[in-house]
Parts: sequence; structure tokens; C-alpha cells
Amino acid sequence: MKLIKWATAFVFAVGIAIPSVVHAAEKSKVEDFSEMTYGFEAYDEQLVATSTLFRYDSGLTFDYPDAIRGVYVTGHSAGGARFETLVNLMETTDLNAMVIDIKDDFGNITYVPADDSPLKDLDIGKPYIKNPRAMLEEMEEKKIYPIGRIVVFKDSVLAEKRPDLSFVENGKVWKNGRKEAFVNPFMKEVWDHNIEIAIEAAKMGFQEIQFDYVRFPEGFEKRHESLEYVFEDYEESDLDPVQRRVEAVTDFVAYAREKLKPYGVKVSVDIFGYAATLSEAPGIGQNFSKISENVDVISSMIYPSHWTSYFGVAKPDTEPYKIVSEYAKVENKVLDALENRPVSRPWIQDFSAPWLGAGNYLNYGKKEVEAQIKALKDNGIDEYLLWNAGNRYTPGVDYKQ
Repeated sequence: MKLIKWATAFVFAVGIAIPSVVHAAEKSKVEDFSEMTYGFEAYDEQLVATSTLFRYDSGLTFDYPDAIRGVYVTGHSAGGARFETLVNLMETTDLNAMVIDIKDDFGNITYVPADDSPLKDLDIGKPYIKNPRAMLEEMEEKKIYPIGRIVVFKDSVLAEKRPDLSFVENGKVWKNGRKEAFVNPFMKEVWDHNIEIAIEAAKMGFQEIQFDYVRFPEGFEKRHESLEYVFEDYEESDLDPVQRRVEAVTDFVAYAREKLKPYGVKVSVDIFGYAATLSEAPGIGQNFSKISENVDVISSMIYPSHWTSYFGVAKPDTEPYKIVSEYAKVENKVLDALENRPVSRPWIQDFSAPWLGAGNYLNYGKKEVEAQIKALKDNGIDEYLLWNAGNRYTPGVDYKQ
């Protein structure tokens, strides 16, 4: 890694012990310098984590906006004609960020890695984004904050290539009702696969890595004893099956954040909205508080269409303000109880849900999107992300409320 080689040369040149090169402004971040190890084997874990001196420089500069107001962008949109439409949306509204697929819902990387990239031999690159660096340079010029989305444990591509990293049933990779396969959150090789992709995105210039599908498959509690898979370091755990899954998911998030520290990126995680209302989501291993303690940003998916009768709202999709406001009150209580509160940046709905049936949904437009934004703002939450799978966002919305 070039930043470590440079750091070694610098330390030898000035002839000082490693901890003494930490910037004075950074020293407050180290609780006890007496516990730091004096030796070159230590600075990757200790010094790099506490000092901007050794952070990787992508060559691009982005200022964090007053508050992130972003949209979801697929690899196809980022690499196609729709990208300029979305750029124009940013320039003509108060939107200021894009969440761009780097590893998609199938497990593909959305660009073809360079020949010298450690990702090249994986053969999972797709030419959706022809030149990600040029895309990021345009975003830098136009002050659009770039967030790289990485779908972690839902990964049909890796599962098919490596069934040993997945869940097997009757000799075949297990798939859910939508024919999607998952890889095993207990396995460190799976963790490192995703973190390697995250590191390359950070080196490109993405300012934040957003991990999605950080969980076991839905309903896993009903099949955890029938599927074939390994536990690795969790084999001897004394925890019950629910807590063992929670531990694995939480450990991945903490591990990923630590590995990404030298690259100066923020880490965020998408999580089911209902997870904030429970001690934990038992099947999938998501504990809202434990994940939140290990991220810079928590992004709950609180689309009104995705709730059943909740918070006393019989038809949530028809009452976007109320369902979002009631959720925000619950989330604030949970986050306020944490020692290190992350930024709350929920996903909200900019699509209609006719599959809910007549009388159970609204055609979402300006009024409904603004209602969700206002509900968040009324509860002290200024950041949010808009989801529309086709990346077609409602015109004329007042995004600042």
C-alpha cells in the first residue's frame, strides 16, 4: 500500500518514534498514548487509525454538505445517458448526493476493474460504468457528494462460483423465493471479498461506503438447522442461534469500518426500519443499536409501503407523514441511548406501490415525498435518501422543507 511505504520513509527520515508524528490536533482522539506500541508493526492499526497524515489521497476533494439529501443510482444509470439527467437534478434542486451501485444486488461489480486491480481476477466486473474515475471527477466539479453502495451478503454471483461460501440444500446452492442466493455472514473470506471492493471504491474517490444487505436471508430462523453451511470462528460460540447471527453481522460491520479507516471514508449501513422497534430482528441477525454503534451513518429503510399496520396506522402507505414521524420518534430514542450516536439518514419513498391493492396505497408525487421529508425534519432529522429503483425522481419537490 503506497501510504504505508511513504509513512515508513518519513519516520526513518525524521528519526522519531511513531506516536510522535501524530498531528497535535489528532492526539485528543487517542485515549492513552502509553498503551501504543512502539514499532513499525503497530502503526497500521494504531497510528493510521488516528492520524490524517497517513490516509490515502484519492486526488479528489469533496466537502460534506450542510446535510446529505441524496438519490439512489444504479450502475446502468451511472454509466448511461440518465446520469446527466440526474446531474441536472442535483444542479437545479437542493439535492446534493448520489448513492451509486459499486457492487449490485446480484454480486456484480458495476465497472470492469483495471488489469492491475486485485479485483480483476474475480471476473465479476460489468461494463456498466465505463470510466468511474471520470464520473467522480465530474461529481467533484459539480459538488455532488459520492457514496458507493455495496450489497454484501445477497450475492448470487459469488454463491454460484463458490458454493462453499454459501448455504447449500440437497447439494445445491439454496435460493429464496425470488431465486436470489446469499453468501455466509459467518465466513471471513466473504467479509474480505466485500471489503476489498470497498477499498477500491474508496481509492477511486468515493467519500462514503454504504453497505446494504448486511444480514442473513429473511426467514433464516426457519431453516438455519436444515441448510448446510459453516460457522468458522462462531462454531464454539455459547450464544443461542439468534445472538450468534447478531454477533456475526455486528462483527462484520466493526471489522469493515476498521479496515476502511486508512482511506478516510465514512461507513454507513442500510437496515430494515422495523429493526429499530425490536431488540433484534431474530432471523436476519440485525440489532439496530449494535450496528449503529459501529457506523458513521445509519440508514433505515422506512418506505411507508413496506410497513404493515404499525404505530397505530392501519394503511401506512396512505399516511406518509404519520408513519415516518412515528418511526422517527422511536429511532431517536434508540440512538439517543448510544454513547456514540451515528448520523441518521433514512431511505424514504419516491415510488408508488400499486401491489398493495386499491385503497391501500397512494400514487406518490410531490405531496407524498414532501410529507416524508417534513416528518423527518419535524423530528430533528435533516438527512435522507430517496429510493426509486428506476432512478426517476419526482420533479418540483421542496427538498429542504
